[in-house]
Amino acid sequence: MARSLWFVAGAGAGVYAVSRARRAAEALTSAGLRDRLSGVGVGVRLFRDEVAAGASEKETELRERMGLVPQGVRELTTRPTVPIDGDPDGHQ
Repeated sequence: MARSLWFVAGAGAGVYAVSRARRAAEALTSAGLRDRLSGVGVGVRLFRDEVAAGASEKETELRERMGLVPQGVRELTTRPTVPIDGDPDGHQ
């Protein structure tokens, strides 16, 4: 009974070692390295997008809290810059 237990344990360890060795060898091939680098690139892009989204949300929150107008948006005034009748000087 003890011999069969050790045989099964040894066979399991051997299968595990072979599969890990095969994965390591595949990772060191040009295709494996290319896959790993593309995975890192995707991770970097996702991280950059998350940081940009967080910064944008925080900026919006701070602008709302301080009562500031977002960049690129003009404040509404009571007097239009160009009169409705189309006369740029505002003469009637």
